[in-house]
Amino acid sequence: MDATPLASRRVALDVLVACLDKGQPLDDALARHQGFAGLDPRDRAFVRLLLATTLRRLGEIEEVLAGLIERPLEGANATGKQILRLGAAQLLFLGTPPHAAVDTSVRLAEDARLPHLKGLTNAVLRRISRDGSALMGDRDPARLNTPQWLWESWAEAYGEAETRAIAAAHLIEAPLDLTPRSNADFWAGQLEAEKLPTGTLRRSGGGAITELPGFAEGAWWVQDAAATLPVRLLGDIAGKSVADLCAAPGGKTMQLCAAGAEVTAVDISARRMTRLGENLARAGLTAELVTADASKWAPARTFDALLLDAPCSGTGTLRRHPDIAWLKDEEDVDRLTLTQDRLLLHATELLKPGGMLVYAVCSLQEDEGPARFEALLARDKRLRRQPVEPAELPGLEAAITKDGDIRTLPSMWSDCGGLDGFFIGRAVLT
Repeated sequence: MDATPLASRRVALDVLVACLDKGQPLDDALARHQGFAGLDPRDRAFVRLLLATTLRRLGEIEEVLAGLIERPLEGANATGKQILRLGAAQLLFLGTPPHAAVDTSVRLAEDARLPHLKGLTNAVLRRISRDGSALMGDRDPARLNTPQWLWESWAEAYGEAETRAIAAAHLIEAPLDLTPRSNADFWAGQLEAEKLPTGTLRRSGGGAITELPGFAEGAWWVQDAAATLPVRLLGDIAGKSVADLCAAPGGKTMQLCAAGAEVTAVDISARRMTRLGENLARAGLTAELVTADASKWAPARTFDALLLDAPCSGTGTLRRHPDIAWLKDEEDVDRLTLTQDRLLLHATELLKPGGMLVYAVCSLQEDEGPARFEALLARDKRLRRQPVEPAELPGLEAAITKDGDIRTLPSMWSDCGGLDGFFIGRAVLT
C-alpha cells in the first residue's frame, strides 16, 4: 500500500488523540503536529476534512460503534477508540473506499502498539462498510451530535425548534468568508465569490487560501460574516482612536485600520500578536500592537471607541470548530463569565466621555452574552445602551433583539451557508 494514505491517517490519529483525549483545541493540535506541515496540500486538506467530519458527526459515530463493541475501549486501549472513530467517519460520511478505510485503520492499530485490537478493528469496520446505512437507521443527527448540556441551554434560550435548526446548521461545513479591504465588487469577481448584504465575500469552492487572488497583497482576510458586525456598529471611525481588546487573531483589527481608525490592538498572546502583525504588514495596514492582559492594561490615555470581543466558550462557531462541542462544558462557561465581567468593567475606564463600547462574544450561551451586557449596564449607570437600527444590519434585520442588541444564529442565512452565532451589544459612556 502507498505510504501516503497511511501517513495522513497517522497525523489525523495523533491530532484526534491530542484533541479528545488530551483536551487540545483542534487548530492548536494541528499547528503543533510536526508531520502535518510535511504533508502535501491534498493530504493536509484530507486530514482537516477527516478530523472535522469525525468531530462534527461524533455523536452518530458513537451510537453506531456502541452497538458493535461489547466493552468500552479505555485506558491503554483508548487510542483504539479514536482509530475506530476515524475509520467509521470515512465509511459513513466521506465515501472512502472500504478497503482503504479498513486496511489503514488496522495498520494504525498495529502502529499504535495495539496488535490485539487489529481483529476488532477489522471486524467492526467491515461490518460498517457492509451495513452502514442500516446501522445509521433513522437516527436524529441534529440531536445526537449535540451534547446534552448544549441542547438544554439552547432550548431554554431559543426554544426547541430553533435549537434543532441551530444543531442542523452545525452539521454543514461552513463556506469560506472573506473581508475585502476595499473594492468588494471587484474582488467578488476575482474570487468567484458571492457578495453578502453586509459586504462579506463568500466562496463555496475549495483551494488553498494562500493561492487565491489578492492574498499576497492583503486585499482581503478570512473572517466569518458575523464576526464583521461588531466593527460595523462603531459607525464612521475615520481618524478616531479605537482600542481593540483581545484582538487576536486580528480580523477586527484589520477592519478598524481599513476604516481609517487610529488603532491600538491588545492581546495577551505574544504568538498571536506576531501573527497579527504579519497580517497587517501584508495588507499594508498599521496599528499599535500591545501584548498585555487586557483586563489589567493601563494606557496613558482614553479612547474614542472600544471594541471588546471577549474570550468565551466559542459555541457560536461550531460550524468551523466542531471540537468545541466536546471540549467545553458548563464549568467553562461559568469560569469565562467571570473573565468577561472583569474585562467589561475595566473597558469602561478606557473610554472618553461620549465614547462608544461594542461588546461581542462568539457564543450562543445566554450567560456569556446578554446576561453579561445587562449586568454591566446595571452596574455602571454612566453607560447608555445604543440600540441597533435595521438600516445598520442589511439582510440581518432578524438578528436585532427586542432590546436593540444583535443575536446572530448559525441557522440564519441558511439558504447561503449560515453564519456564526454572536451576541453584540453597544453602549455609549455619558
